[in-house]
Amino acid sequence: MIILSVRDLKKAYGGNAVLKGVDLTLQDGQRMALVGVNGCGKTTLLRILAGLEQADGGSVGFARDVRVGYMEQQYAARGDDTVFEELRAVYAPVFAMEEKLRALEREMAGADETALRRLGDAYARLSDAFEKADGYGWRSSIQGVLSGLGFRKEQFDQPARLLSGGELTRLSLARLLLQKPDLLLLDEPTNHLDLEALDWLENYLKEYRGTVLVVSHDRYFLDRVCTHVSELLLGTMEQYEGNYTAYMRQRAQRFEIRMRAWEQQQKLIAREEAIIARYKSFNREKSIKAAESREKRLEKIERLEKPQDEHQVRFRFEAGRRTGDDVVQIREMKKAFGERTLFSHVNLNLRAGDRVALIGPNGIGKSTLLKCLVGQESPDAGAVRWGANVDVGYYDQKQESLHPEKSVLDEVWDDFPRLEQNQVRGALGLFLFTGEDVFMPVSTLSGGEKGRVALTKLMLRKDNLLLLDEPTNHLDMDSREVLEDALESFEGTILAVSHDRYFINRFAGRVAVLGEEGIREYPGNFDDYQRKLQWEKNQAAQDPRFADMTRTEAGKEKKKLRLAKEQLKALKENVRAAEQAAADAEKAVSDQEAVMATPEVYTNPEKAAAAAREYQRLKDAQAAAYALWEQAEEALAEAEA
Repeated sequence: MIILSVRDLKKAYGGNAVLKGVDLTLQDGQRMALVGVNGCGKTTLLRILAGLEQADGGSVGFARDVRVGYMEQQYAARGDDTVFEELRAVYAPVFAMEEKLRALEREMAGADETALRRLGDAYARLSDAFEKADGYGWRSSIQGVLSGLGFRKEQFDQPARLLSGGELTRLSLARLLLQKPDLLLLDEPTNHLDLEALDWLENYLKEYRGTVLVVSHDRYFLDRVCTHVSELLLGTMEQYEGNYTAYMRQRAQRFEIRMRAWEQQQKLIAREEAIIARYKSFNREKSIKAAESREKRLEKIERLEKPQDEHQVRFRFEAGRRTGDDVVQIREMKKAFGERTLFSHVNLNLRAGDRVALIGPNGIGKSTLLKCLVGQESPDAGAVRWGANVDVGYYDQKQESLHPEKSVLDEVWDDFPRLEQNQVRGALGLFLFTGEDVFMPVSTLSGGEKGRVALTKLMLRKDNLLLLDEPTNHLDMDSREVLEDALESFEGTILAVSHDRYFINRFAGRVAVLGEEGIREYPGNFDDYQRKLQWEKNQAAQDPRFADMTRTEAGKEKKKLRLAKEQLKALKENVRAAEQAAADAEKAVSDQEAVMATPEVYTNPEKAAAAAREYQRLKDAQAAAYALWEQAEEALAEAEA
């Protein structure tokens, strides 16, 4: 069933046409991603669908009785209500039903037989509606959503007005999820969520019974959640089946097909025009008539428009010089603010060419750790030992080093005064600052534009160690892909804080998880880290200490038998998963060997170097996969002995 139909939707702000004729069809139960470059009109479209803005033309139609819910990015708490009370208000209709049930119960107590039958029927219908509306489980539903989105239990009774902006956004999302509308309109729902909360939200939305239209730059999230993708491109819309990865593949195929068709038509037109010109040059009545006939046929051809893509950032990182083998060693670092200790006993070694993703829960101090390395914060304990010839480049997610009063041009040029103006403007042009754009004050820039200014400066520095704090924040997905390509060809060392799991999968050869008591390291990218976590959970499940949970011997014995069966099943599944992971890793290595053997790669030094780095990363992942497989086989053999 079609739940939403948009036809020829138009919207302009002043002379800037954002939506030029958008068509969109959304079926019941679909989970659709709405993607496109920053500023293309994604949020505008959602606000029109939510009734918060008016379109200039076109139509929006919903199926009958469809309830639409829109996630507000700016959420204001009500008075002194606590976090729990804010969400309790969602169930006001449920509480009203409960009052009616109590009133019916009182009526039924003194009713005669005829009235009792009538009241009993009404009571049964209302009771059924009460149960369907979560009347018996509303409290646990609120607690589950709050916990899933990262709220601590002690925050439940905290006044909501005291929450930070990010926490209020999460509260807005929690409120919307509990309302369970037929159509969820979500604008960047993954903002302010740590990895655990992201995982919870993905699983929640995959099981959601309604329809979802979501704007997000989190490509991993879109891969796991979405069944369809719609792209806003140059004011119009195109729809694709499948998740984000499938969309990227289809998008490239469509673009190539259209470009080939346009090029073929251009050749046909050029050939016809040459023939017409030659006929006319004969200057005879017969040839002139033939030329005119061909001109008429040519005029009737429906001209194809040249396929266009949005402008994309294009750049690369270079290292000005090589470091020694040891880049930096962190020993027993500790950092606290007042009585609150963020982390302690942090130990981390970075060697030349390492690519490490630093992850951990929100507030654990990942950004603070980077600031300790660049000297913006001082650790309370521990030591940092730097290697030879290390040049540190730091990307601050908040862009606090930018000067609001400067123009874009001066912001960059003042840091690189030896460059000519055309060189600085050329570098800014790579990041889409062209013409008069370079004279815009930094204070007027969006978050994404500020990020591009910071990346321009980082590119020009040519440092050999990059410390990146959430570098993909505020970048659209195409720009993220380009950043990943630039880091892939970078010959230096990288330590990056990121919640972007797709980004981590692209660049990381190691994942470092920061906790209160130090760092745990896992070889490979984010998917490898997730597999290792699952392995650890399965290992914990077979620990006999977890079996002794009942008070009576009979209960203990029953639970032991049940757990033994579950553990054996889990171990066998572990072996199957580890074997498949090893096979996948072996295929990836084989595929990369084939890539390296192609003339296009081995004759190009840059491509050959990038391919070799990717090959080494895949070989490391293969070794890790085989090690996990061996451990799984050993654990299963011990359990079956």
